[in-house]
Amino acid sequence: MADHKLTAKGILDNVGGPENITNMTHCATRLRLNLKDISKAKDENVKAVPGVVNVINKAGQYQVLIGTEVPHVYDEFETLVKGSGKDNLETKSSPNGNLISNIFSAISAIFAPLLPALAGSGVLRGLLILAVQLGIITEGSGTYSILMAASMAVFYFLPVLLAFSSARRFGASPYISALIGAALLHPDFLGLLGDTGNGAMTSFFGIPVVLMNYNSTVVPIILSIWAYSFLYKWLDKHIPETLKLVILPLISLIIMVPLTVIVIGPIGVYSGEAIANVVNWLIERSGALTGILIGGGWSVLVSFGIHWAVNPIMINNISQNGFDYIVPLTFACNFAVIGVAFGVWLKAKNKTLKNFAMAGVVTIALSAIIEPTLFGLLVKNKKLFLSQIIAGAVGGAYLGFTKVVTNAFVFGSVTTFPAFIVDNANVINGVIGLGISALVGGILGFIFTEKDDELA
Repeated sequence: MADHKLTAKGILDNVGGPENITNMTHCATRLRLNLKDISKAKDENVKAVPGVVNVINKAGQYQVLIGTEVPHVYDEFETLVKGSGKDNLETKSSPNGNLISNIFSAISAIFAPLLPALAGSGVLRGLLILAVQLGIITEGSGTYSILMAASMAVFYFLPVLLAFSSARRFGASPYISALIGAALLHPDFLGLLGDTGNGAMTSFFGIPVVLMNYNSTVVPIILSIWAYSFLYKWLDKHIPETLKLVILPLISLIIMVPLTVIVIGPIGVYSGEAIANVVNWLIERSGALTGILIGGGWSVLVSFGIHWAVNPIMINNISQNGFDYIVPLTFACNFAVIGVAFGVWLKAKNKTLKNFAMAGVVTIALSAIIEPTLFGLLVKNKKLFLSQIIAGAVGGAYLGFTKVVTNAFVFGSVTTFPAFIVDNANVINGVIGLGISALVGGILGFIFTEKDDELA
């Protein structure tokens, strides 16, 4: 069994210690650190720590690739850092890096804690749709309604969940922030929409309010909690300790809920819809080209750790429209990696290389985690990396051309394929597109692997 404490200590000792860390978080596979002085980090020593796969210094962060064990390593890492007297690091924004890198860092920190809930709910929704189509469950029955509620709750209450994780990133109270998100979903507030829906009007002390339905939205609550973090810090500094228990949340709710529904919310809704509409318009106009770009380029974004910037668009599409065009294209990338790794396994004679390649095939097929294979095998071999890009682009072109969608935000693996269950044509084209990616990847991986190759 891996010694997570040993891994955490090894990393901490080789990145300059607790005093060199300004912010820390993690995503599905990486420990993400913001360092005061990047020169103090010893890359080769960090890579040599047991449990570490690779180190990537991109997007304004020092990213330590660990794999699916990263939550356990992060827990130990957090204990070591905070045990040294560095409290509340994860609630402080890093002053380092430019605006773009700070945005990537924030998106990663906000969405990473929600990924298990989003993925599990998405797969459950796909399985429920399949059960209905097979006649196992009757739509509208008690069983259906209970399971539908379980699978869709994460999307309906997304503003509450995002409020909590945003507060942890921006340095506000997570629980008061969750209340701000919950207020937007309260039945009395939603009742003001009447039969009009988005765009209905009301007033707040004479101030006109354009009403929106905020369930399943992404952008408004993130903007709201970002703004609230400034108010929270000011209140926390100026309100006496004896009054904070009541006065701080009171002022927070009185100011932030009206401010959100009057100003921030509508801006967030319209801006989020505009971004999603532009992306969907591009896909509708040239699905094949979009499939080539995303299917082939997704691994490049993953290698730099900036694929998080696209995830909110996919989540917004799922929550607002019930489907998304981009998620299938990320599947094309993952299945291309599976194909290339399988091709390497078929051709190579070195046992270590064969075992590593097959471990990659199994890991991606079951968990959709491509980073170990990407960095441990493909990035080190330009021909194999290019093979994966080509395979992802070809499969992505087919998926984009046939307008394949998923009904959930999930990561590309065999276990998450139920997300393609929308109709028969979508499933069939999804299988063909992913089959193309895997087949092309397998052929190219076989061609560009030498029998005497070793794992570098």
